[in-house]
Amino acid sequence: MAEAYIIDACRTPRGVGKPGKGALSHLHPQHLAATVLKAIRDRNNLDTATVDDIVWSTSTQKGKQGGDLGRMAALAAGYDIKASGTTLDRFCGGGISSVNFAAASVMSGMEDCVIAGGTEMMSYTQTIGAEEANAGIKPLGMGSGNMALDAIHPQSHQGVCGDAIAAREGIDRQALDALALVSQERADRAIREGRFDRSLVTVYNEDGSVALDREEFPRPETTMEGLSALKASFDGLANFDLGGGVTFKKQIQRVYPELDWQGVHHAGNSSGVVDGAAAVLITSKEYAEKHGLKPRGRIVAYANQGDCPTLMLNAPVPAAKKVLEKAGLKKDDIDHWEINEAFAVVAEKFIRDLDLDRTKVNPNGGAMALGHPIGATGSILIGTALDELERTGGRYGLITMCAAGGMAPALIIERI
Repeated sequence: MAEAYIIDACRTPRGVGKPGKGALSHLHPQHLAATVLKAIRDRNNLDTATVDDIVWSTSTQKGKQGGDLGRMAALAAGYDIKASGTTLDRFCGGGISSVNFAAASVMSGMEDCVIAGGTEMMSYTQTIGAEEANAGIKPLGMGSGNMALDAIHPQSHQGVCGDAIAAREGIDRQALDALALVSQERADRAIREGRFDRSLVTVYNEDGSVALDREEFPRPETTMEGLSALKASFDGLANFDLGGGVTFKKQIQRVYPELDWQGVHHAGNSSGVVDGAAAVLITSKEYAEKHGLKPRGRIVAYANQGDCPTLMLNAPVPAAKKVLEKAGLKKDDIDHWEINEAFAVVAEKFIRDLDLDRTKVNPNGGAMALGHPIGATGSILIGTALDELERTGGRYGLITMCAAGGMAPALIIERI
């Protein structure tokens, strides 16, 4: 099997994902994707006529985010028309899957140069969600007509699932708030020390002025007192009547009738709603040598794992175990872990279940501090892991994240 090398990775800063308020919210999603595609091209003197494919991730593929963003953004970036593109959706996990798919095509020997990445403008998808709600469109799994969701594997809202998992695992709010505070402190330190600088690219407006050149979401002033004062976000949603007496909480209790809980997640210990994009350049060894590119890392192994779709968020632990087995590695071989902080309980459970050294897990903060642009986050985390391995001299990094439907992709990279 051929090797798949990571040549470069870059990303935009993450802008606050509120319509009309975030620094990126006025831009088209193609503009964000084109920004990182241009950066990958220019930073590596890439002949885009030699790019075999562009594999992109976008979760909400509607309206401005529909229509194969991977291909359209490449054209917007001025890529050669020979550079094809496709767009996938694995909910939150798509940004890892796009890299895995790109690596697979290179490792198979069928392609030599593939760019992976993702984009999500949550300022835009919030608008779509509000419009659908006003039109009476029900959330997925609530009378959606999907038998697998409505009858066989009832699903709930992710935040409600996070609260339910915390109760089931005996993880209290204090522990979740403590992890959220650590995330803010680590992100603040990383920003001040310039740990993200190698990957970060400025986003410009159409007129050439700067739209955003720094992280917009972090709140370094966060304290435990402030976090403890925040009201739980999902209690009302858990018990909201979606019709016919059906609630999100009852959906979970159909599968876990013994489970009852009070909310423990809130705005401070849940992932931030943001806009962002990221790109990762993957090539074969032969392509890198021919074009004078110096690999920064290589793909060691990747895996996909499904778990209970009703609780939805628990697949990262089995996914990590699966990819470690595929790589022939043990957890102690991993120098750097990135687990997406969709909700604090996801990261806290991951650390506890695998009995990890906390200093090696999200050492530069995570989505609670920096935000989670759904389809882009996985690609962002891969770049973050690579940067951190280079900064510390570590060898292996493992990246994983939960995804709706009870899934988790996982990836192990090796620094070169």
